Amino acid sequence: MSEQVKKFIRVDHAGEYGAARIYAGQLAVLGRGKHGDTLRHMKAQEQVHLDFFAGEIASRRVRPTVLLPLWNFAGFALGAVTAAMGPRAAMACTVAVEESIDEHYKAQEAALDEDEAELRGTIAKFRAEELEHRDIGLANEAEKAVGYSLLSRVIKAGCKVAIRISEQI
Repeated sequence: MSEQVKKFIRVDHAGEYGAARIYAGQLAVLGRGKHGDTLRHMKAQEQVHLDFFAGEIASRRVRPTVLLPLWNFAGFALGAVTAAMGPRAAMACTVAVEESIDEHYKAQEAALDEDEAELRGTIAKFRAEELEHRDIGLANEAEKAVGYSLLSRVIKAGCKVAIRISEQI
């Protein structure tokens, strides 16, 4: 297994962990409201993604990022804070995160060779589900959130930093 594949698995595990924590934070604030079922659906899909990459970490003996405790806190806080700003801001967070993940997974799909066809196929499936989450966010008025453009840029920048750090550490 190449170092590149190890890096992909490490960062994808960290990213899915962070995504699950974002939805947990959103659910802590909005879980009893009209968006609760939608958030639970997206969190359940993220948990499937996380479970897959946790299995890959174990079976392929890939070192996970040491930053999981930070992503635990940061993910939950991002979810809770955007949810406290209102359902539209929570959905704006979803759109920004999922667009970042789409870009990230798309690059991984292109980089994986035929000997990693199964992993590439799984990433493609997960990417489609991330795009579904983005579309759910857009359908729930994410773009009408106060400060949408700024919020989106800040979250996307944070995602890029988290990806780069998790690939290495």
